[in-house]
Amino acid sequence: MKTKLLILTLVISSMFAVAQQKEYNFTIEGNIVDLKKPYVYLTIGRKRDSIPVESGKFSYKGNVDEPLYCYLSYERSFGQGFFVENGIITVKGNANALSDVHISGGKIQQEWNILEQDRKALKEERRNLSRKFTIANNALDIPTRTVVENQMDQVDAKINSIGKAYIFNNPKSYVSLSEIRNLQYSNPEYIEYSTLYEKLDPSLKKTKIALEIESTLELLKRSAIGQEMKDFIQNDPSGSPISLSSFKGKYVLVDFWAAWCGPCREENPNVLKVYQQFSNMDFTVLGVSLDSNAEKWKKAIEDDKLPWIQVSDLKGWRNEVSVYFGIRGIPANFLLDPNGTIIAKNLMGADLENKLKELLGKN
Repeated sequence: MKTKLLILTLVISSMFAVAQQKEYNFTIEGNIVDLKKPYVYLTIGRKRDSIPVESGKFSYKGNVDEPLYCYLSYERSFGQGFFVENGIITVKGNANALSDVHISGGKIQQEWNILEQDRKALKEERRNLSRKFTIANNALDIPTRTVVENQMDQVDAKINSIGKAYIFNNPKSYVSLSEIRNLQYSNPEYIEYSTLYEKLDPSLKKTKIALEIESTLELLKRSAIGQEMKDFIQNDPSGSPISLSSFKGKYVLVDFWAAWCGPCREENPNVLKVYQQFSNMDFTVLGVSLDSNAEKWKKAIEDDKLPWIQVSDLKGWRNEVSVYFGIRGIPANFLLDPNGTIIAKNLMGADLENKLKELLGKN
C-alpha cells in the first residue's frame, strides 16, 4: 500500500512539474508603411534574429519558457522594447514616425504600453539629448558634452522614478519584474534595489529574471554604503603586490579607471587636485586599472602625472576586483573611511572635493 502511495505521489509530482514548465508560443505580425529596410531584427535574451521585410510587412513565430522583454530594431538608430507571451503580437506604424509605431499583444504588453505612455515624452527627450551628446563628443567639445551628459542624467532619473512608482503600485505585474531588472544598469544603491525587489509578489520570484536580479543584489551588497570593502591584493606597475588593507587608518578613494577610457582620463585631473589638497590629511588614492596592456597603463600614469599607488591584474574588464564588486562602467570609485568601510560611491569633480572638505574639515 505504501509503495503504491509513493508511486502515485511521484506521478502527481511529475505531472505538476510538467505543468509548471509552460511554453509560451507567440507570433509577431508587423506592418510598417514605407519601411524600406530588407530586415528588422529581434533580440530575445542573447539571441538575435533577422526577420525579412516585404513591402513593410514581416512575420515571426517563436516560443519562450516564460514571458520576456525583447527588442525589435527597425534600423541601427531606433527600435522598441515589448513583451513576448502567448498569442499574436502586432506591430503597426509608419517608417516616417518610428517613435509612434504601436505594438499590441497580451495582458503584459497592455500593461507595458500604459507605462511607456507615461514616459514617452521623457524618452523622446532622452533620444534628442543622446544625439547632441554624440555630436559634442565627436567634435571633442567637452564643455557641451558635460552639460548634455548632466541633462541626460536628470532625464534618466525622471524615467527611473516613473518605473519605481509603477513597481510599488503593481507588485504582481511581470512589467514590474522587468523594470527591476533594467534598473540594475542605473547603478542603484543596494538598499533601494533590494526594497524594490522585496515588493514583488512571491510568484514572480520563481522566474529566471528573478534569479538574475538576486545575483545583481549580491553584487550590490558587496559594495553597499556601510559595508567594509573586502580586502584584495594586486600588483603595482613594478610587479610588487599591494593590499587594500595596507591603507587602513586613512580615508581612501579606490578609483577604477583605464588608460583607454576617455572619461577616466578627463576625470584624472580632478582626482589629482583633491590628492594634492588632502594627501597630507590622512587621505590617499588607490587606482585600480582595467587595462590589459601594461605599457599603455604605465604611459597613462606618467602622462597624467598620477602620484598615488596604482594596481592591476591586466585582465581588462575581467579585472578580478572590478568583477567582484560589480563595476559596470568607469570611471567609478568607492570612498572608504579609516576602518575600510564604504562611506560614498562614484564621487566625481566638485562632489568629491566637497565630501573630503566635509570629512577632513578643510575650507
